[in-house]
Amino acid sequence: MAILRTKDIRKLSKKDLEKKLNELELELSKEKANTSVGATVVSPGRMNELKKTIARIKTIMKEKESEEAKHG
Repeated sequence: MAILRTKDIRKLSKKDLEKKLNELELELSKEKANTSVGATVVSPGRMNELKKTIARIKTIMKEKESEEAKHG
C-alpha cells in the first residue's frame, strides 16, 4: 500500500479515512510480527512511514471532528 500524503488524506471522506486507518494499522502489526519472529525486513523505513501515515490520518480525523463540532 502506498503511503498517503496530507493533501491526499484531506480529500478522503470520514468512512474512507477509517477504512484506510484500519488497513495501515493491520499492515503495521504484520510488519511488527515479522520483525519479532526474526524475518528479514524488506524495507526498514516502512514501519516508520506507516507510523507517520497513521498519525497523519488520526490528526486529520481529529481536525475534521473539531471542525464539525465547531460549525454544527
